[in-house]
Amino acid sequence: MVEMITPISSPDPAQAMQRIAEHKGCGTTGGDGKASCGSAAGQGDLPAEIWEKVKNHPCYSEEAHHHFARMHVAVAPACNIQCNYCNRKYDCANESRPGVVSEKLTPEQAAKKVIAVASVIPQMTVLGIAGPGDPLANPAKTFKTFELVAETAPDIKLCLSTNGLALPDYVDRISKYNIDHVTITINMVDPEIGAKIYPWIFWNHKRYTGIEAARILSEHQLRGLEMLTARGILCKINSVMIPGVNDKHLVEVNRAVKARGAFLHNIMPLISAPEHGTVFGLAGQRGPSAQELKALQDECQGEMNMMRHCRQCRADAVGLIGEDRSAEFTTDKIMDMEVNYDLTARRAYQAAVELEREAKLTAHEEELSALAGEESDLTMLVAVATKGSGLINEHFGHAKEFQIYEISVRGAKFVGHRRVDMYCQGGYGEEDTLETVIRAINDCHAVFVAKIGGCPKADLAAAGIEPVEEFAYEFIEKSAISWFRAYLAKIASGEIAHRPRGDAEIRQGGLIIAA
Repeated sequence: MVEMITPISSPDPAQAMQRIAEHKGCGTTGGDGKASCGSAAGQGDLPAEIWEKVKNHPCYSEEAHHHFARMHVAVAPACNIQCNYCNRKYDCANESRPGVVSEKLTPEQAAKKVIAVASVIPQMTVLGIAGPGDPLANPAKTFKTFELVAETAPDIKLCLSTNGLALPDYVDRISKYNIDHVTITINMVDPEIGAKIYPWIFWNHKRYTGIEAARILSEHQLRGLEMLTARGILCKINSVMIPGVNDKHLVEVNRAVKARGAFLHNIMPLISAPEHGTVFGLAGQRGPSAQELKALQDECQGEMNMMRHCRQCRADAVGLIGEDRSAEFTTDKIMDMEVNYDLTARRAYQAAVELEREAKLTAHEEELSALAGEESDLTMLVAVATKGSGLINEHFGHAKEFQIYEISVRGAKFVGHRRVDMYCQGGYGEEDTLETVIRAINDCHAVFVAKIGGCPKADLAAAGIEPVEEFAYEFIEKSAISWFRAYLAKIASGEIAHRPRGDAEIRQGGLIIAA
């Protein structure tokens, strides 16, 4: 039996919803200090109908991913294209990447799993079908799953992720089932580049290869995107950044999808470890560095909004983005569960979460107002150890990733994350692991943690990274701004001299100083 979680107590739902209605924003701001339509946008920045679709969607709202969970169900094993960066696995519990699942499900099993998870995790608001193959190469299983879930849990948002080859043929069915969010993986709009990424596609009972395959795929992807946006369906574009193959070309992809109405662009790093068995991995194709990825995202940000909080989830992921609780909800466990889907309790819980978000936003804005009189051209990066909820609530030694924020007199802006191995293993720190952690965040001026031991604290300080514990369990953006204000004051008083941190230091004119 899976342990049931009792929803936290909530104020009167009607009162809560009234306060939510008065909330004028939901997240961090853009580089100019103003919120923009997309991942970091808030309620005051979006039309009401769009805000309703994204406010508690952890993939489409960067701020929401701190508070709301999603789940994927593995009902779509077949695929109609081959990607050089993909190797699907159907019974794997040890790899965290797209195309990997522990077990395949029938639509009926998937629907029961969704209801069970939503009963245990009341902040689970989104169901996605993302594989392990392509949902539209498995249309009967995909749409049957959506149909069963919609009948029992009408409050859960429905999402679909596709390579786009079959998309134009299914736009009407997507609209019919009220699937408001579709992600399309588009890695190229130039078939010559596409031929380096896709060995073949299977279309109309025929296998195509090379440039012809890439041309057909690209045409279907872009036409499907246009058809979806014409129906008011929000579209996120995923692109895999492959250095030396499509990295420079993705700027052109960004412009093409923006012109066709895409809501959000998610540029992800190539995963190319040889042990995964992909063509690129076995050929030694490297993935981009964190700095290269950020530079490309920054370049594309001027064209449209970027998703920077993606974790490249498994096709059976469960929980907040960045965590995976799928092992708690295996088919055997689900079959033994007594499921009580309490819609009223779910809504009350989520209303309380919205109030937490409002408190976080208020604290951020109050701290930001204190920066109003500051004048500085400094832009710095800081790392944050967090378990979620927008709080600094993770021990340094237990962190499996650090969230990266860019801070300046314009405020604090989430710009990415860095995966690391846990420094603390079995109660002891691993010195070799500490070196890799420091290397992962060596362009940051500070690391915010709930707690840190003396040894890693000293090593971080020696590496020029300030360990910060004073804001433990406080809101991230508010704390980052408060620390930055104090940092500027120390510079002004002569107590410290600012030292650039390699790629993190952005000077006047927008030039990035290389490490």
